Amino acid sequence: MRSFTVGRAFGIPIKLDLTFLLILPVFAWLIGSQVGELAVVLDALPSSDIAVESLQEGALPWILGSVTAVGLFVGVVLHELGHSLVAMRFGFPIDSITLWLFGGIARLTDQPEDWKQEFLIAIAGPAVSVALGIVSWVALLAVPTGLPAVRFVLAYLAVMNLALAAFNLLPGFPMDGGRVLRALLARNRPFASATQTAAEVGKMFAVLLGLLGLFVGNIIYIGIAFFIYLGATSEAQQTVMNAAFRDVRVRDVMTGTDDLDTVSSDTSVADLMETMFRERHTGYPVVDRGELVGMVTLSDAQQVSEVERDAFSVRDVMSTDLKTIPADDDAMTAFEQIQQHGIGRLLVVDADGELVGIISRTDLMTAFEIIQKSGRADRITPPDEPMREREQPSR
Repeated sequence: MRSFTVGRAFGIPIKLDLTFLLILPVFAWLIGSQVGELAVVLDALPSSDIAVESLQEGALPWILGSVTAVGLFVGVVLHELGHSLVAMRFGFPIDSITLWLFGGIARLTDQPEDWKQEFLIAIAGPAVSVALGIVSWVALLAVPTGLPAVRFVLAYLAVMNLALAAFNLLPGFPMDGGRVLRALLARNRPFASATQTAAEVGKMFAVLLGLLGLFVGNIIYIGIAFFIYLGATSEAQQTVMNAAFRDVRVRDVMTGTDDLDTVSSDTSVADLMETMFRERHTGYPVVDRGELVGMVTLSDAQQVSEVERDAFSVRDVMSTDLKTIPADDDAMTAFEQIQQHGIGRLLVVDADGELVGIISRTDLMTAFEIIQKSGRADRITPPDEPMREREQPSR
């Protein structure tokens, strides 16, 4: 998501995604255009006593819509702060809190695998929302009936914060309720197995929510269902990979220099393309006189038209912005960097910065497949031997 920082709370950056700037006025308009109907519903609640007619005069409905929408998203920020502060209490730093199309996201830099910690982190957000709902209702009771606009805002925020807490506690992993479910499952089974079960429940919940959205014609339900399904699938895969690559280092998976093909910077692009075709590799480190000077890929070479490839050398098209990783780093760190940079491979260097190998997405996925078939991903135990032997190095 593309976002920008608007402030900090407890040292945590608060960011707004561009989609939030679209949804906020939509919420304000929806609330403002339905002030009358909403006020009737809220007035039916015990002790609310809202003068409905006075709320529909002039520009007041649009003011109420704007104020209430902002208040609702402030509640979302506080909800995410609840998660964040408990996570920080357990030693998990928070990268940021981001408001976006469907609410808020608190980004933890690491994933707790102790079920008690995850349970408390997951339940903290809904607990804050319940507290906000109660505080809003108590404030409503204290506000004079002669201030119907204030009473409307407080009644609406009370109901919506309680609804937010209830919705988030539904077992739609990776929502709060799904994380609570995973924490409870992880009491007596491996974390990866608990994640897979919670993810399956979350995907079923997403399908049901999507069908409900289609039945009632609510596009928001359909959108939430879509992201829950994707989120459950993605987090399950990430957790299983974390388990599989535990104690596996980059050096255990990489293609070492003994099996590594390189090219020089003065190689023509035509010869490079021929080499790629012959060896069926799509990326090569560029080495001159034993020194790593760049990286060249098939997409780099394709920038030169076919008739000009004899006139251009690797030096003209290679990238000097090298993405490297130390050989002693975790294999999962390599996978995350490949995903983050949107590239197919990383150059592996030793403590002195010398090239010692290359690790590709294919290397990692092959290793993951072998580890999964060995059953290690479910047991979450270290391997007996590092993975070094492969039939064919891949780039």
